[in-house]
Amino acid sequence: MNRTDRLYAIVEELRAVAPRPRSARWLAQHFEVSARTIERDIGALQQTGTPIWAEPGRTGGYCLDPLRTLPPVNLTPQEAVAMAVALDALGASPFRQAAQSALRKLVGVMTDADAAAAEALARRVHRLADQEETPRVPAVIADALSAGRVLRIQYRDRAGATTAREVEPLGYVVSGTNWYLIGWCRLRDGVRAFRTDRIDGTVATHEVPPQRVLRSEDLDIQHGAVRAITLG
Repeated sequence: MNRTDRLYAIVEELRAVAPRPRSARWLAQHFEVSARTIERDIGALQQTGTPIWAEPGRTGGYCLDPLRTLPPVNLTPQEAVAMAVALDALGASPFRQAAQSALRKLVGVMTDADAAAAEALARRVHRLADQEETPRVPAVIADALSAGRVLRIQYRDRAGATTAREVEPLGYVVSGTNWYLIGWCRLRDGVRAFRTDRIDGTVATHEVPPQRVLRSEDLDIQHGAVRAITLG
């Protein structure tokens, strides 16, 4: 996660739990950086006018002004559990961390009574774990699209042969539990799909690739028709 995205994510995390505090240690573990980095990030946010202050003491930490939190959301307990079930399915996806944050926000803005009812309903819903857990998508790949940088990867094909590639990220495709990074492969000079559990090593470069359009014919995958995700 680059610094700009992390600063935004820190604000959203504090917003989700406001007016309760989050300690620098908790934030550092959550965002996989040092506590000193979190302190610098908080300082940068405060300088831009973000209303964050520190609460002293053993249970203290950083707080966001409750006026900056989301207004109440009229989700029913059934709707909240439906969202929880859907977001839980993203556990091994590039959107795992965002899904966890979204779920905390949903619960945080519900009334106490609705949140309690949703929690009681959720305890009655279970998901059968996959026999073979799908490996989680590394953060550098999960951030590939938003970061907008060329990736250097070590990719292992079905036969086990590994090649070094430079890839310009263009999108994702999910099939069952498998996630694919769609990108312009400079080695093959064309669009390719890379199964994320076969990417053995990834480095995000500082190079910003040229703007490319992902065409429908680029997603003409033999395993079935591809449909886009919509927000409505």
